[in-house]
Amino acid sequence: MSKSKQTKIDKVQALLRRPSGASLEALCKTTGWQSHSVRAALSGLRKKGVTIERRASDKPDGSSTYHLTVRTGEES
Repeated sequence: MSKSKQTKIDKVQALLRRPSGASLEALCKTTGWQSHSVRAALSGLRKKGVTIERRASDKPDGSSTYHLTVRTGEES
């Protein structure tokens, strides 16, 4: 039996599921993609019905974080 390979989108979703979410920088570093590619991937996930929440940082120089929102009774 062969193990199924974890795709970059799977890695993105895993980062978004963390309680702390993921910054654009962390998503870029994990995938090796440029920021516009990460944002396009997030848009693609949204088109597939995944709810992604963008939370602004409380700090003036802080970056936003993205979080995967799971509704009660749903599995992602």
